[in-house]
Amino acid sequence: MASITNTTTDMITLDRMTFRYGARGTPVFEDFSWSVAPGEAWSIIGPSGCGKTTLLMLIAGLRRATSGTIHVGETLMRRPRPESGLILQDYGLMPWATVWDNVALGLRVRRFYGPDGKHAPRSEPAPSRREARQQVTHWLRRLNIYEQRNKFPGAISGGQRQRTAIARTLALQPDLLLMDEPFSSLDAPTREDLQNLVLQLQREMELTSVIVTHAIEEAAILGRHILVLQDPPNTEAIVVPNPDAGTPGYRSTRTYLDKCNQLRTLLGLTQ
Repeated sequence: MASITNTTTDMITLDRMTFRYGARGTPVFEDFSWSVAPGEAWSIIGPSGCGKTTLLMLIAGLRRATSGTIHVGETLMRRPRPESGLILQDYGLMPWATVWDNVALGLRVRRFYGPDGKHAPRSEPAPSRREARQQVTHWLRRLNIYEQRNKFPGAISGGQRQRTAIARTLALQPDLLLMDEPFSSLDAPTREDLQNLVLQLQREMELTSVIVTHAIEEAAILGRHILVLQDPPNTEAIVVPNPDAGTPGYRSTRTYLDKCNQLRTLLGLTQ
């Protein structure tokens, strides 16, 4: 892919980005360019060790590129930006706090620091206690975990813990949602239920979303665009269009099966 000039029309722009672990390590990405437009839903898939989670951490600002640039919106990424939301595989919940307190955590941090540009967007005033309670209540009800609000994470199911993590993130009203294999440890019915929930939220909120997954079927369900990574160094963005993702009944269509087979071919998994 050719070098990309960042514009405000892109939510994510990687321009000739290189990243390696250590000064002498093999680059995971080398002169890698890729862009994501606002409102797009992406999946990232590839073999183990190809850099899926590394790429997500770079976009989240938790790692820094060795060279080249990464922009999210108008921000040159050198540290996390408060407008981005990150959901992890292990939920990231505080075990000593209730579901309510876990969901409210980010809003309390914002009230404490105010709009400093690090913990909260500069353009938004800190939420009042009443506004924070309203946001927490809304997302607990929307994600169907309001009745669990006084329980601790150890007393609820894995699916409910992941819903709690999603609610905590969405209460902050992010413009970018990053997810790192968020459903991989869940049983199949719970995983499919949460996949459907994410699709609903994407439609309702018009969120820009990027989900890392190791499952071909999940990549094809959640991503209207799919980025396929290969063994390092990744030098070119291999993009598979998947415009029917998220449409009713897509899992049962021939188009979906063909898309899964296309991804298997790109990953070298066909017999």
